[in-house]
Amino acid sequence: MKVILTTTIKKLGKMGEKVSVKPGYARNFLFPNKMALRENKKNMEYYEKIKDEIKKNEEIKLKDSNILIEKIKKIKIVFNKEADEKDQLYGSISKKDILDYLLNNDIKVKSDDLLIKNPIKSIGEHLIEINPYENVSEQFSIIVNKN
Repeated sequence: MKVILTTTIKKLGKMGEKVSVKPGYARNFLFPNKMALRENKKNMEYYEKIKDEIKKNEEIKLKDSNILIEKIKKIKIVFNKEADEKDQLYGSISKKDILDYLLNNDIKVKSDDLLIKNPIKSIGEHLIEINPYENVSEQFSIIVNKN
């Protein structure tokens, strides 16, 4: 199914692009969340009318994502966990742990925006990446100390 994107969606396309998606994805996710319009003449005219408003919203999202990155740069992410004599954690630090830590510091990050390349299962410093908007990403270090 051909649709016109009304917002930038990671791994799918930028605002205003015409893309092909599966009908169920369009019907059940894109259309109800007002992220896309069916590709037809009437919707093309409608999109041209609302394009400026949508661009303003995208600029606001970009600005908000830059502010989010700056907020995260100001805090130090530190976890104190139980570990064995080889500095291996009993368990691991998951995405949810990191999201909860950020939420406790009044920083709201979506789970999809957080990328952990290697599982965090040992004491030390680990790198994670936060990608809140298209082409806006930053690497941060997480420090894990022994309890």
